[in-house]
Amino acid sequence: MASFLPSWSLSFLFTSWMLVTLSRTVVAKVIYRPSPWHLAHATFYGDETASETMGGACGYGNLFVNGYGTDTAALSSTLFNNGYACGTCYQIKCYGASACFRNVQFTTVTATNLCPPNWSQDSNAGGWCNPPRTHFDMSKPAFMKIAQWKAGIIPVMYRRVPCIRAGGLRFSFQGNGYWLLVYVMNVAGGGDIANMWVKGSRSGWIKMSHNWGASYQAFATLGGQALSFRITSYTSKETIIAWNVAPSNWNVGLTYKANVNFH
Repeated sequence: MASFLPSWSLSFLFTSWMLVTLSRTVVAKVIYRPSPWHLAHATFYGDETASETMGGACGYGNLFVNGYGTDTAALSSTLFNNGYACGTCYQIKCYGASACFRNVQFTTVTATNLCPPNWSQDSNAGGWCNPPRTHFDMSKPAFMKIAQWKAGIIPVMYRRVPCIRAGGLRFSFQGNGYWLLVYVMNVAGGGDIANMWVKGSRSGWIKMSHNWGASYQAFATLGGQALSFRITSYTSKETIIAWNVAPSNWNVGLTYKANVNFH
């Protein structure tokens, strides 16, 4: 004799199967892919030591200590995007100029600074970073990898590429007992940040506001609490959480390392 299950039972079984199936779904990591090539121009600033590139509008401080080295560039405001482009990575190749090194395909740089407009000069005669120009003011060592430095300015092709970083995100703390200012460094993947939250071990998630460059701030009293951060990439929109990055005895002036990063 055949046996039949009531309709509500079948519905329950189907729902249970769906929940189990969904619970086993593997969410793929978001991986940033290179963009198409575009035309621009490039100059350089500073000398072979790249000492003038230290600091910069992104707030990365000593670029050697913080892992960026001399392969860096200042972006025109069209690219800089009010600081949201800090940390982004580009392949740049000299294009169609006699000064180009023919045996070099490209060099890869990280955006660490702003090349401000120079309104006293024409955009085609010295005001290279004036809007709406797309321009890279490279460190001299980076420029010298693709062209003869005596050229001064060269046409280039560029594209955004994934940032390859060793290790996790780094958080450099500034501020005081009521104001936490955090510079986020060593960002892989798209290299950029759109939004950021902080959570103390005795608080909920607090939305941080964009200060400038690669820094975010929270007006909150978080002393004596271990701190975690939730970060969303500006380009890929991926969100990751760095749990317990800083211990409860954290202090300003120090940099803390996470064990997570973008891809």
